[in-house]
Amino acid sequence: MGKIYERIDGRLKAFVEAQPVFFTATAPLAADGHVNVSPKGRSGTWRVLDERRVAYLDFGGSHAETISHLRENGRITLMWCAFDGPPTIVRVHGTGVPVFRDSPGFAELAAGFGEADGPGVRAVVVVTAKLISDTCGFAVPFMDYREERTLHADFFGRKSDEEFRGYCESKEHNQHSIDGLPAVPLPLPPR
Repeated sequence: MGKIYERIDGRLKAFVEAQPVFFTATAPLAADGHVNVSPKGRSGTWRVLDERRVAYLDFGGSHAETISHLRENGRITLMWCAFDGPPTIVRVHGTGVPVFRDSPGFAELAAGFGEADGPGVRAVVVVTAKLISDTCGFAVPFMDYREERTLHADFFGRKSDEEFRGYCESKEHNQHSIDGLPAVPLPLPPR
């Protein structure tokens, strides 16, 4: 049976931080807008900030749907599934804020990720929980974790900050979402 929690306690924190992948879900306000679900990986790129807030690094890519939806309405759900061990799914429903490179607090937030912070970071997304819940993961399959994919880190690791900024500017859906909402403010400020 699922439970609702007042806070992200030690057990939930340990579960969330142990998962090798999680998913974000956002949507624009427009009824005909595109709902977005994104997988997030890379070890150490998300963490629990306190009993009501989690944060993750937003890396460059070909789209910025999550950021555009957060800028428009702030609604976000994060979901972690256990692919081994007891069958559990944890969700954090809340509001998210992208903290961009030139925003107050960015440097301090990014530094908290240690070595996981690196080339290709556009923002840190901070999510404040309105509802924290778990449910059974009886239908989630067992899957074995082998290793991290390094393609993303390797690709952006070869780029200078200036080259990364150029990459973001070259992608149609970095500055605006599929639905035309403002996404990443460009040009990216240097780090």
